[in-house]
Parts: sequence; structure tokens; C-alpha cells
Amino acid sequence: RDLTAPASMASSEEPPNGHCFRRICVYGGSSSKVRAEYLQLAVLLGQSLARQKIGLVFGGGKVGLMGAVADAVLAMKGEVIGVIPRSMVDLEIAHEGCTSLRVVETMHERKALMAELSDAFIALPGGWGTLEEIAEVTTWTQLNIHLKPVGLLNQFAYWDHLLQWTETSRDEGFMTSTSQKILCVAEDPEELIQALAMVQLPDLADKISCTRVAPKMPSGADVAESEADVKSADADVKK
Repeated sequence: RDLTAPASMASSEEPPNGHCFRRICVYGGSSSKVRAEYLQLAVLLGQSLARQKIGLVFGGGKVGLMGAVADAVLAMKGEVIGVIPRSMVDLEIAHEGCTSLRVVETMHERKALMAELSDAFIALPGGWGTLEEIAEVTTWTQLNIHLKPVGLLNQFAYWDHLLQWTETSRDEGFMTSTSQKILCVAEDPEELIQALAMVQLPDLADKISCTRVAPKMPSGADVAESEADVKSADADVKK
């Protein structure tokens, strides 16, 4: 359900880079009980998106960093699409100033629609929800479920511990260097958007061709045993 009439879409002009972004999905904290610098970072990101005529897709709330980034885009006449579960609308925390506010029934529908509407993803500082959302879309890029860039806006060293974990995961064999490099990281919003535009995304087909294992062919004994099982089952049916 769309609570507002659609406005004009973001510019379709292609920038001189590898990926063209019509809209970028931004994840981030919904708490307003954070340092003012974090809220200002969200404002700077919103302004960067609007200057480049890139639309914003976000979780549809009016509070915290999410509200701040949406307000910044709207103040510069940019496109803002919010996607929010009905339960949150009922709690009166929906951002009613959005260009378009899509109301869905579940969190799963919310995440799927946000991903569908977006060409790339950025995580501002946030909590469990932000971490879960950026991890999911990064995994989808890794598996080629979609081929969309993913980035962390890492001012104040907020994401440093997560980046250290990716190094540990790589060193211990749980993550390849290619998968680790899916995440673009920058402290400045403009630099992050440019990094997302230029990143080379992994090709799952190459990875699969290197790791594919040939299926085991049945031996003569296996075939004979299988035929015996079928005959036995037929006899049981006839009884």
C-alpha cells in the first residue's frame, strides 16, 4: 500500500562510472539518543544523495538517523521512498513526509521491497537491525542473488570492529578475499558513493566452476541393490 502519490523520479542521467544509481537504500539506527555527530553524518549522506540526484530508499521511520537522512534528502527536493511495516505505522513513527510511503505486513516483505527498489546499499551506524540488514544484502551480492554494491559509512571508527572480524574470517578460511572486498568502506559520503560506483562485484559462476565436485557414479553393486529394493517394494504392494 502506497500512502502518498508518487512524485517525479530521480534523474536517469548516467554518471561517468561503472554503476548507475537511481536509488540507494540506507540502513541506520532509529535511536535519537546518540551523539549529535552521528545525526549530522546522516544529514551529510542525505545531502550527498540529493546533490547527485540519487533517490533514497529507507525504513520509513521519522526518528533517529533514519529520520535525519530522509529529512536531508527531502529538504533538497530529492526522492524519498519509505518502506515500513503496518505495526510501526500504528505506533505513529512513520515518516509522513516521504515522496512515497509503502506499507507492508511483515519485516520480510519490508526488506525484500527495499532491496528490489534499490541499486546499492549503505549502512550508517546502527544496532542489531542495521547489522542484520547490511549483512543480508552483502550475502545476496556474494551469492549473485543480486549484483548490487554494498558500503559502510565508517566515520568515528564505528565499523572498525566489524572490519577486523572480516579479516579474522578471511584469515581463518571462512571468507575469501573476494568476498571480503564486496564491502566498500569510506568516512566521507561522497567518497563512499563513488567507491560503490566503481567496485567490481564477484562472479559466482567463476567461483562455482572452480569448486564444483563431480557427482558420484553408482557402482554395479549399488545398482543391483537398488533394483532389489524396488522389486521388494513391488512385492509388498501386491500383497
